[in-house]
Amino acid sequence: MVEGDTDQNLSKYTDVKDDRVANGDSKDHPLAGVVAVSLHEKSLANQQLSLPHGPLNGAGERAIVSKQLEAKGGGAGGADPERGAYSIKADFEQAIELTGYGRFHYILLAICGLVSTSEEMDVISMSFILPSAQCDLDLNTQSKGWLNSIIFIGMMFGAYVWGSVADSLGRKKVLIVISIMNAFCIVASSFSQTYEVFMVFRFLNGVALGGSGPVIWPYFAEFQPKSKRGSMLSFMAAFWTIGNLLVAGLAWLIIPTGIGITTPAFTYNSWRIFLLVCSIPSFIVAALLLYLPESPKFLLSQGKIDEALAIFRGIYVTNTGKSKDQYPVKELLIDDKLREELEAVTKPIKNKYKRMLYDILDNSKQVFMSPILKFTIISITINFTFHIGYYGLMMWFPELFNRFDEFTRAHPGVEDASVCQVTDYVVGMGSHSQTGVCSATIPSTVFMESLITVAAALPANVVAVLGMDRLGRKFFLVFSTMAAGACSASMYFVTNQHQNLAVSAVFSGVISMGNASLDCLITEVFPTNLRATGVAISMVAARLGGIIGNVVIATLLDLYCPAPTFIVAVLLAGGGLMCLFLPNTTRTALS
Repeated sequence: MVEGDTDQNLSKYTDVKDDRVANGDSKDHPLAGVVAVSLHEKSLANQQLSLPHGPLNGAGERAIVSKQLEAKGGGAGGADPERGAYSIKADFEQAIELTGYGRFHYILLAICGLVSTSEEMDVISMSFILPSAQCDLDLNTQSKGWLNSIIFIGMMFGAYVWGSVADSLGRKKVLIVISIMNAFCIVASSFSQTYEVFMVFRFLNGVALGGSGPVIWPYFAEFQPKSKRGSMLSFMAAFWTIGNLLVAGLAWLIIPTGIGITTPAFTYNSWRIFLLVCSIPSFIVAALLLYLPESPKFLLSQGKIDEALAIFRGIYVTNTGKSKDQYPVKELLIDDKLREELEAVTKPIKNKYKRMLYDILDNSKQVFMSPILKFTIISITINFTFHIGYYGLMMWFPELFNRFDEFTRAHPGVEDASVCQVTDYVVGMGSHSQTGVCSATIPSTVFMESLITVAAALPANVVAVLGMDRLGRKFFLVFSTMAAGACSASMYFVTNQHQNLAVSAVFSGVISMGNASLDCLITEVFPTNLRATGVAISMVAARLGGIIGNVVIATLLDLYCPAPTFIVAVLLAGGGLMCLFLPNTTRTALS
């Protein structure tokens, strides 16, 4: 049973929901069917698997469904001679299509999207804290680079561990645990009074966040029919932009106010309050995930076929408002490849902990073996190069905006200045010089420019949602990495603050399309039993890219300013072209 430990506590509520479903009235609660299944998958799975003798929705619909399934290859319908009932056999893709597409999928999108939103808020929030916390924590450019990077170091460890555990124990349980851990680590970091303690909690925050991406993307994708998977994954990627907007807006509203308390022994000022507020989505996510079921694709890969079928019934009830008995699929077809995986899963191992450890080690070994090895190497390379550029520049935009503003205030008559000229002044004679006076005051224009930059990703996300299943993942990834690389190189040639803002906004837009297509492609290219592990290992490379991007850019920006923008440009363009060696996954069934 997926959630067997909650059955006794909530059985009285489940009975009510089951009555509603049986009567065809599931509108009183948007997740009535799914909650009932989430709490009682086993009992549902043990019920009779035959439809009543009465019509499904008319004899004509019943015949059409059977013909469609047979035409797709493998689905079959027939009458039960003992009960006179009509039954349909279907594989996973056919079964998920026959649940319909509606309320359940939109609720799933909202909750999974909020997971992505909270993850992005926690990562990007540091870029707004750096200018504000530089006096409190005694930060210079290098220590800022390490503060940006420490969360990626934690995510690098967490991605592999959580992704492997999710392929062994399930997606939903892991998501709940990491959401709670993440929220508490953010709260603890907001109370940290020293640089060292703050770094410790940011690392633990990263360990928790490391499991979010590798688990939430496979989880969400495994509920999607192939015809809608690309657009819906792109839609979920848009929640990263929402996270960026929320962070920029909250930072603008909270940090400049100067609210908080300051004593000789304890300080809790505005940027710490801003961090505290950023933890709220993680607490909300942990609660909402309780109402979602486990991935039916994962359950199938673990041999829990009856429980997977029960999940399909619950989705059908929520989407259509009909009784679970009207769901036409009565038996799930198992292909030869899945049957081999199920035989491996059922190999006798004495206890569940040894089983989990065996699964983790075995999954890790398989992603580095043929034929998966090619996908693993390419996905690692793309994620590494892409995220050097994505996080290497995106997390430094507020810092660059702040430096431009500082230069403008010090040189009121000077209209033109490049990024390197501004940096030379700030490091040589400004706030980052040895003789400079530390200032944590950030003008509101810096927050406004940051908000404009992240808002530029919204129309790009709309384009990605509309075109991902039409133009394909590879088109968007190649186009976005080429365009983002051009933007990165052109930053060296900007001559004023407004040009810098324009280039930053374009970069934010095109890189967000690349992020959506990369998430789709990497999620789809790995088979189900290795999906979370494969995505996790790719995410390890992504976090390593984020670390190197932040440390290298922080160092080179002050020592040799022209280098970072051109390095990022070459890596983005070269990494994007690597996707041409991956198979086309657009509108194809999940393996």
